[in-house]
Amino acid sequence: MTKLRVAGIGVAAVAALSLTACSGSDTASSGSSSSAMPSSSVPAPTSSMASGSGNGMTTNADVFGPACAQLPQGSAPGSLDSMGPQPVASAASTNPLLTKLVAAVKATNLVDTLNSQEAITVFAPADPAFAALGDAKFNELAGKPAELAPILQYHVVGKRYDAKGLATAGSVDTLNTAGGPVKIEGSGENMTINGAKILCGNIPTKNATVFVIDKVLTPGTNQ
Repeated sequence: MTKLRVAGIGVAAVAALSLTACSGSDTASSGSSSSAMPSSSVPAPTSSMASGSGNGMTTNADVFGPACAQLPQGSAPGSLDSMGPQPVASAASTNPLLTKLVAAVKATNLVDTLNSQEAITVFAPADPAFAALGDAKFNELAGKPAELAPILQYHVVGKRYDAKGLATAGSVDTLNTAGGPVKIEGSGENMTINGAKILCGNIPTKNATVFVIDKVLTPGTNQ
């Protein structure tokens, strides 16, 4: 069933690192992510902006987080103006924060699956979260979509949330219900997703609201 294969922007790449985390420690949390991001930061949205329209949709004015400054400006590929009208996988393919994730999405032929979803929330680990994973292991795990599916599903929520909606919910169920709910703590720039920090949140795409985070979420390890 199409929905069962939905992984979010990070699909196979997310899963690959998650499996590594399951077999060892929580090394997916990237201490290097902060050093890889610029010091400038897009301010957290005000309460009025963050509340959006109540359906989880956001605008460029709602985007916040230290890594947002890395996005191209204007209408260049990967900019907010460019990504907004595109479905999530297509938008992600131009996002400079998610190059490793997008490579895995394409390798596992999940672009159309993601793009066809109606309204989802995606928690997408940024490239620095994969620093501890070697290329050989990455390629090996990315080639096993059936084994990766439950982990992939843990990064996608079957409902669209903005930051205010997530904070109000406190926890959200993902497509991998067996993995347990994802815990939301704090708000704005202090919000965490199962302990992962938001590097760039409230990113609008045609069918999803995206939160780039600094580590991979592992099913069954609710913080």
